[in-house]
Amino acid sequence: MRDVAVIGVGMTKFGKFPDKGIKDLVREAVEDALGHSGIQKKDIEAAYMGNAAAGLMTGQEMIRGQVTLSAMGIDEIPVYNVESACASSSSAFNVGWMSVASGVHDCVLVAGFEKLFDKDKMKSFRALSTGVDLEKCLDYFKQAEEQLGPGEKIFQEGCGEKRSIFMDMYAFLIKGYMEKYGLTQKHFATLAVKSHKNGSLNPHAQYQKEVSLEEVLGSGDVIYPLTRMMCAPIGDGAAAAILCAKSRVARYTTKPVWVAASLVGSGKVSFDADDSVTRRLSGKIFEAAGVGPQDIDLVEVHDATSPSEIMFLIELGICPGEQAGKWIEEGFLDLDGRMPSNTSGGLVTKGHPVGATGCAMIYEVVKQLRLEAGKRQVRHPKIAMTHNGGGIIGIDAAAMALHVLKR
Repeated sequence: MRDVAVIGVGMTKFGKFPDKGIKDLVREAVEDALGHSGIQKKDIEAAYMGNAAAGLMTGQEMIRGQVTLSAMGIDEIPVYNVESACASSSSAFNVGWMSVASGVHDCVLVAGFEKLFDKDKMKSFRALSTGVDLEKCLDYFKQAEEQLGPGEKIFQEGCGEKRSIFMDMYAFLIKGYMEKYGLTQKHFATLAVKSHKNGSLNPHAQYQKEVSLEEVLGSGDVIYPLTRMMCAPIGDGAAAAILCAKSRVARYTTKPVWVAASLVGSGKVSFDADDSVTRRLSGKIFEAAGVGPQDIDLVEVHDATSPSEIMFLIELGICPGEQAGKWIEEGFLDLDGRMPSNTSGGLVTKGHPVGATGCAMIYEVVKQLRLEAGKRQVRHPKIAMTHNGGGIIGIDAAAMALHVLKR
């Protein structure tokens, strides 16, 4: 396998853009990535396009990548459409990396895009609700509830109508971490405050305002322990990355970011919350990258809710579970802390246009490793990690993509 570098990244601002279509979003992100990498459109040999819900939200099915790229003059090359819920574009990154590492292509484009906002909020919720096994999910949740005890329910009143079903899933999972490690709603609110502070420094973030602990706790209940400011918003956006073989990197940049490891896995039907796809893949990604959790200098994890940030840091082996409360209270996860986490503001603040999320994580860590992150720049990072999950199978993520990148 050949060494592969990210030579450029680009993204749009995340937010609610009713006047922009998927072609507009892809054009903006890809042109940004081309400019950052120094290559021309003609240099791109293949494209890997991640999207989850364009069919349900816009009606565009089947050839989403070809439609968006041809509109900006990128055509004839192989275009691969990758759909894997919230992990769509990080899965596309994995396939793009493999094509270059294996020698099939020398220079490829990876992009993720999504139009998720609609004036009819139910349309967005219905789209998100398809990221489950529609035939079996209720049976799976019923079996899981039977293990919880009498009267315990995963889905609470208003699920799928007032909020995404994923919020109920996260609330269910995080309660186990509260019981096991003594984590509290205040801890989660502290994480949200941190995320909003980071987001205030990110010009691409959907929310760019610092908030107080009291504001987070008083922002309105979604489902305990989640409040509104602890949950990722619905929005639109796109992000892109250019991958290049080592033999051609010097033509384009003096600041390559190397892909140390890229790994995709799937969940399984299990009712053991400790047997998660994140836990199963974490050891494999570190072994493949030749590093350990202690070597990571910053990480972007899939915080569709603020509690899931610390949950996934524990599952990745980055934060010891018994020290999770201390890490939050003492600022270990802050920009100047021991383990800067979600420096972009995370999904909670940066936003979560699901098909674009994975590439947006890549964008953030590449900018950090190239020391181009501006006011949110962490000190001298050398190794970074991204964690991006999507969908539900059983009571676990259906898809998971992990990447380790090095300066």
